Amino acid sequence: VQLQASGGGLVQAGGSLALSCVASGNIFGLNDMGWYRQAPGKPRELVADVTSGGTTTYADSVKGRFTISGGNVENTVYLHMNALKPEDTALYYCHAHRVAGGGDYYYWGQGTQVTVSS
Repeated sequence: VQLQASGGGLVQAGGSLALSCVASGNIFGLNDMGWYRQAPGKPRELVADVTSGGTTTYADSVKGRFTISGGNVENTVYLHMNALKPEDTALYYCHAHRVAGGGDYYYWGQGTQVTVSS
């Protein structure tokens, strides 16, 4: 599975940005897709995730501001980010997850930078 992320950039606090991630290759049977982020000096953290059944999960810090869509049977997942804060500044990574043969397989795209200025 290859994941190609796009979007991101520089925005002022309170602004909006959108990320998209296209999955290609053997995308059959992916259990979920979503986004993680990593700020300098901090561990990578889950931002939002959507399962193949449409169930979404959000980090508490982004609830009500970020919306994840797509995934499921689509090969593209989107992250719409509103009311951005300087603390949202990070490298955002697209991910996909598959359970197969009793094991978990994780796939990562290249990071896309989101910078929010105060």
